[in-house]
Amino acid sequence: MSGPGKTAQAAKAERAGRTAKQPPAESPRAFDLVVVANRLPVDRVQTANGEVDWRRSPGGLVTALAPVMAKTDGAWIGWHGAPDEKVEPFANGDMFLVPVPLDEEEVELYYEGFANTTLWPLYHDVIAPPEFHRTWWEAYRRVNQRFADAAAAYAAPGATVWVQDYQLQLVPRLLREARPDLRIGFFNHIPFPPLEIYAQLPWRRPVLEGLLGADLIGFQRANDANNFLRCVRRFFGLTAKQNTVNYEDRAVRAEAFPISIDIAQIAELAAREDVKERAAQIRRDLGNPKTILLGVDRLDYTKGIRHRLKAFSELLEDGRLRVGDATLIQVASPSRERVESYRLLREEIESTVGRINGTYDTMQHTAVRYLHHSYPSKEMIALYLAADVMLVTALRDGMNLVAKEYIASRSENNGALVLSEFTGAADELKQAILINPHDIDGLKDSIMTAIELSPAEASRRMRSMRRQILDHDVERWSQDFLTQLAQSPLPAKQPSKSKPSRAKKAGRE
Repeated sequence: MSGPGKTAQAAKAERAGRTAKQPPAESPRAFDLVVVANRLPVDRVQTANGEVDWRRSPGGLVTALAPVMAKTDGAWIGWHGAPDEKVEPFANGDMFLVPVPLDEEEVELYYEGFANTTLWPLYHDVIAPPEFHRTWWEAYRRVNQRFADAAAAYAAPGATVWVQDYQLQLVPRLLREARPDLRIGFFNHIPFPPLEIYAQLPWRRPVLEGLLGADLIGFQRANDANNFLRCVRRFFGLTAKQNTVNYEDRAVRAEAFPISIDIAQIAELAAREDVKERAAQIRRDLGNPKTILLGVDRLDYTKGIRHRLKAFSELLEDGRLRVGDATLIQVASPSRERVESYRLLREEIESTVGRINGTYDTMQHTAVRYLHHSYPSKEMIALYLAADVMLVTALRDGMNLVAKEYIASRSENNGALVLSEFTGAADELKQAILINPHDIDGLKDSIMTAIELSPAEASRRMRSMRRQILDHDVERWSQDFLTQLAQSPLPAKQPSKSKPSRAKKAGRE
């Protein structure tokens, strides 16, 4: 960071130097598979002797792609998580990692601003109002160009590049302009909104142009792919046939590839005796209630936590549930705490929990056990095992892997899943108790249905859902996408270094 005594101009120049195009000018290694994501698949940790080390992140995307990259000599391009710092490329396990630097201002404008205060609410059905600021858009374009430059530098001739998620929607087009020899895939992990909502975005055409730079665009649900194709028809006049449009003499395909989880890892943890004992201890700590209901979410306004708490509170008020017989555990892991709407949401949720507990707690039992923490996988599986009913009440969710994790942990085919129909998981887990989270009375009735399910009915439903996710794990997801991407025609044209970047010309529609 800029030291004391430096002028503002000097500090700005220093920051610009740190955020110059990646990688450095010397010839980098070339890789046959390059993954481009907002974050690297590692977290920085401090060792016992005070040195810095990097530990593999636990996320589902990392789990899905690490084995593929190990087999294909892959590189992963992403931000390493600390602003105003440049880290040289390095190897970690079977992956080569290329950190892309962001300064503090870019984190604020590109990530907290355009990605999470413009795109995130817009793509989640405008549950919260999106904000549109030209300075955010300019930062988004600038950062996407930097990611594309890194991918272009590290991809071998004819390589496959797989770009991940809504933070990097301009990268496919920018990369295609620099490296037309590549196969380029893009996967959108969140919903893609209907035309009537997407049309609000002032930069709707440049974003669609960015995505159309890919050969294959993956979505969580068929509806998301259809929404995208409707937008392309509306704003470009292109006709889609069998989910494919012809754009600039290329075939671009939009398809659903529902993401999943590492089922073997979860099943292994769920079978461990120490995890089972921890689940039993959780029940004892709560006073051995007849029913434990569980919600596990990032603290986000899309997750329907307020609706869940309202339904549970009214069930207590109506006398249909009683503290001591039923307890709700709500895990709400911290999320985007620098964004004002998230700080306000946390205050509202904690106030609601305090009101419910103040009204209904007894000396022996609590109504809601609220946990504003992130937990390691072992503790999460113990919570899944302890819970009789899993509540997934998202107002809009691309997939929701918590629902699948809960099912994967239920090796005895017991328990019940209450699942919002507005999640991608609802397309696959049709034996869940499906709900409209906006219908509080319906949600209350569904919670009671889940609590009162007969063991035989619960087993039938859980067995069916377990078959579904066992047949469609996260490895199959990545294989299906990459196999279809490999079938895309490989352009014969070699990269052109003289062609100007369209990012410099792109602007408002």
